[in-house]
Amino acid sequence: MIEIDGLTKKFGQFLAVDNISLTVPKGEVLGFLGPNGAGKSTTMKMVMGFLPPTSGTARLCGHDILTDGLAARAMAGYLPEGAPAYSDMTPIGFLKFAAELRGLSGAARDKAIERAMEQTQIGEVRLQPIETLSKGFKRRVGLAQALLHDPAVLILDEPTDGLDPNQKHEVRRLIEGMAADKAIIISTHILEEVDALCTRAVIIAQGRLLADARPEELHAMAPGHNNVSLLLPEAQATTAETALAALAGVERVEKTSADGAARLVVVPQGRASIVAAVTEAVRSGGWSAADITVDQGRLEDVFRHITLDTHRAA
Repeated sequence: MIEIDGLTKKFGQFLAVDNISLTVPKGEVLGFLGPNGAGKSTTMKMVMGFLPPTSGTARLCGHDILTDGLAARAMAGYLPEGAPAYSDMTPIGFLKFAAELRGLSGAARDKAIERAMEQTQIGEVRLQPIETLSKGFKRRVGLAQALLHDPAVLILDEPTDGLDPNQKHEVRRLIEGMAADKAIIISTHILEEVDALCTRAVIIAQGRLLADARPEELHAMAPGHNNVSLLLPEAQATTAETALAALAGVERVEKTSADGAARLVVVPQGRASIVAAVTEAVRSGGWSAADITVDQGRLEDVFRHITLDTHRAA
């Protein structure tokens, strides 16, 4: 439903987006991740046809943004960066205006507006000037505009920016509820949203696509993925360290000691799972192990590793 084919954007000599290609099928929520200035918003503007690419193109439900732009945009709901709106309008006035631009009128328009306001929970401020709304409510008005025509494709740039934790939860539930019938791209720098919402994620930096994987695959890229940590009495630590280091698939054992106890971190070769072998060694050794944990890997570590390495290479 979303096809991005070699999108490139230059501003003078500055290469903002560098030959990005990817596809998003129906039922997928794609997290579009990257540091500030990575090219996320520029890419989304090109996908929606609001910024002409230097080269490449994108298609929404088969409609090319360059040769069939109106039909392509009709397929999509778009929440731009900053959720711009006419500040002197009220939310209901703005949504009526947006609905009419989408070709909705009469009862169909009113029904679409009521549904969008209910989905985004903005009914209480429907008659309040947009310029007086909080950042969170402005964001939700922008999201309501994107949902008005029940589009097949959603392109959402930082949809939970400015929302409090409760509001973020509600927006995530809303997106989850729509995901089965739509193709959705969410640009975000909030890594917890990948685990909370996304079925797949890509990471870009300096305009280049660096990673494209499911969230669990990204976790597996973390430097500490599948490390096994356990706490032992200091008196047992040396024997345990030697035995664990000899296990098949173990790269090394790291030890720290404090207050008569030792923390052993068993590092596997190639980030493979070794927890079964470690727990069996603990059982057969009769060690008084406590607090045995497996490091699943943090997306923050993966993000930093990928994006900082790219920055240093440049």
